[in-house]
Amino acid sequence: MLEYIDKIFNNFKSCFSRQSAFQWFVVIIVGFMIRSDKIGTTSVIRDLALSSKIYDTMNHFFRASSWSLESIKLKWFEVVNSSAPLYKEEGYTILIGDGVKQAKEGRHMPGVKKLFQESENSSKPEYIFGYMFGVLAGNVSKWFCIPLHVNFQDGIQTILSWKAKEEQPRTHMVQMIENGYEAAKTFGKSLLLLNRYFLSVPALVQLEQCNHSEDAIMHLISKAKKSCMAYQ
Repeated sequence: MLEYIDKIFNNFKSCFSRQSAFQWFVVIIVGFMIRSDKIGTTSVIRDLALSSKIYDTMNHFFRASSWSLESIKLKWFEVVNSSAPLYKEEGYTILIGDGVKQAKEGRHMPGVKKLFQESENSSKPEYIFGYMFGVLAGNVSKWFCIPLHVNFQDGIQTILSWKAKEEQPRTHMVQMIENGYEAAKTFGKSLLLLNRYFLSVPALVQLEQCNHSEDAIMHLISKAKKSCMAYQ
């Protein structure tokens, strides 16, 4: 197992311009894998039995200019595509996407907002304060999913509006289509499975625009909404 993990890590060396940054990447990812709680970098330091003196140094890694999240994400797509037993139907890679709402107590943190729970599960409160994540995962033959892409997709409109006009924030549905298509560029022609919450006109328009770029082909499979109308 250790030999296999080491082989996976070595694929990411090219994403870092400095060896020390790559070494911190390995330490932090291993810490994320074995940590017993979710209290940020302190969890990594505690469960790896590291010195508390490296706390500031470890935090500097996340702001380093020697690597970019985009290059790591694209490399992860390549690693999954080459080594994971991806599930396919008639040559199409099956991708699964969904939104996850995670409760968070700190209401003054970036991305935390009041969220409405669309779930029909009565055990969930109608409203929560927290994050909304967009999660894209690859379905495999052993009926579990390998996460491919996770990002905040709501509650950060103000932050995103600081960017140029051509990079204005998109809706949660549109971002999920974009994430799926980005993965399809690596996996080849794909089928993206989403629940009916994501079936919207902006999402379908974005899907058509992506497929017209001819970088890859991705089709959307979803249920129809109860409120949808069909015309002959």
